[in-house]
Amino acid sequence: MPYEPLKFLIIHIIVNIQNLAFAEKLEGSSISEVESMKRRVLELKKEKNAVILSHNYQMPEIQNVGDFVGDSLGLSKKAAATDAEIILFAGVDFMAESAKILSPNKTVVIPSREARCPMAAMITVPELRKLKKKYPDAATVAYVNTTAEIKAEVDICCTSSNAIEVVKSLPNKEVIFIPDTNLGKYVQRFVPQKKLIYCEGFCHVHHKRISLEDFLALREKHPDAEILVHPECPPKIIDIAHGVYSTQGMADHVSSSKADKFIIGTEKEMTYRLKKDNPSKTFIQLENAICYSMKKITLDKVIRSLETLEPEVKLPMDIIRKARIPLERMVAIGTGNPSK
Repeated sequence: MPYEPLKFLIIHIIVNIQNLAFAEKLEGSSISEVESMKRRVLELKKEKNAVILSHNYQMPEIQNVGDFVGDSLGLSKKAAATDAEIILFAGVDFMAESAKILSPNKTVVIPSREARCPMAAMITVPELRKLKKKYPDAATVAYVNTTAEIKAEVDICCTSSNAIEVVKSLPNKEVIFIPDTNLGKYVQRFVPQKKLIYCEGFCHVHHKRISLEDFLALREKHPDAEILVHPECPPKIIDIAHGVYSTQGMADHVSSSKADKFIIGTEKEMTYRLKKDNPSKTFIQLENAICYSMKKITLDKVIRSLETLEPEVKLPMDIIRKARIPLERMVAIGTGNPSK
């Protein structure tokens, strides 16, 4: 599928406008206000029989009220295994949809409708169908960072940690890989016998807000640090990293590593979780690596969402049934853990 510069330019401009507008509101509340809101969240959680899921990219105060903190699909699987009637997902839109797909009988809420993943919007159902028609012999693999409607159209899903295993498991010589081109190019390194076909999507944080120059400057300043990056980063950044991991992969690696200093190449709030889990180690974050879509989730919105059970994530049952199949196929393969 040819690159569509106008489409992606528009998406990028919208993201930047939202970022600038939201940055002005990012001033924190006082410590007493935050503690008061935390207590209210805990009261409501117990009252509603709710479980709170916090993605690794959420602000510290959101991570601190989460029952589970982790990556998107792992959180949804943990919530499905609980007896909670309500799932509150502190993340972006596609994550809450995945929770609904895996827990169709539970009420799933996301505190802000504006918490949307730009990358998930970079492939539409008509565009995917056009690709499938152009490459009829190709298998279709959707990164979990996609909408429920896209998942319902593909053969199998993947995460950033098991994408290599998923692609290797397919008998097809051609694979349509959507929507993240950088993740696809990383996978292609390990499966040269297959041809991966992309839609030219990207994560604006890893592709636009993180630069090679950032890493080179930090490497010069901290030569003793391990550089860990997410596979959504561009190839030139992948090439200088000591390890390439999903967010959970980073957490696992850091806990077992003998190194005591790390440069973390993903959204900056990941360092909060890493430091909390490994207080004796040092973590260097990239200050510009901010996902403002994630930051649309605030404590006051969590409270309002628990009080009203809105905004609720609702999906047609036929979409849930169809989207669940490629997720289950992926789970059957295993979680994986790519590293350089």
